[in-house]
Amino acid sequence: MSTSTSIADALTGIHARIATSARAAGRDPSAIELVAVSKFHPQASVIAALEAGQRIFGENRVQEAAAKFPDLRTRWPELRLHIIGGLQTNKALEAVRIADMIESLDRPSLSDAIARAGEKAGRLPDLLVQVNTGDETQKSGVRLEDADAFITSSMTRFGKSMRGLMCIPPHDQDPTPHFRLLADMAARHGLPVVSMGMSADFERAIACGATLVRVGSAIFGARPAHA
Repeated sequence: MSTSTSIADALTGIHARIATSARAAGRDPSAIELVAVSKFHPQASVIAALEAGQRIFGENRVQEAAAKFPDLRTRWPELRLHIIGGLQTNKALEAVRIADMIESLDRPSLSDAIARAGEKAGRLPDLLVQVNTGDETQKSGVRLEDADAFITSSMTRFGKSMRGLMCIPPHDQDPTPHFRLLADMAARHGLPVVSMGMSADFERAIACGATLVRVGSAIFGARPAHA
């Protein structure tokens, strides 16, 4: 089986699982969008997914995204690129220039860098605040005790560009309480976008209210050994 065929088949299967999970939760499947996480995978795999109808992609590294995506927009102008990894302030301008959404806003210094970048670039992507729902010291994301204040200040600063919240639960815990916490927090702030759930747990995230699910290995296979 070719790589293109396997990616197309995988996408068909993921969309079917999204629809089944949504209906089981009493939700409209069209309310959930799939972010195909293409980090560390070659442009050829992205093209295979685009040819199969996928339009939203997630990348961790701004430099990798900048090398992989801009020239694809000519052929697929509806392509949407999300930066989903921790973002360094010195990468903010490039991220603002190329991304349709930054899912990892998590600290005041990054807010400042994105605001400056937006003024310089003349555009501002949609933004999600990443919440560190497990308060893990090694993980990106605003701490729970600071989250509400940071979300409020981000909504004030960025207006309609501030769209919602994202989380990555601790890998060694049941993700469901973390998903519920994030969905409740988004609802409390009146934010429509809730990005949560990956290959291993996106169905549980949908049951808790996810509107974006980020799926990589279940679409593209294991990341390349050199990544």
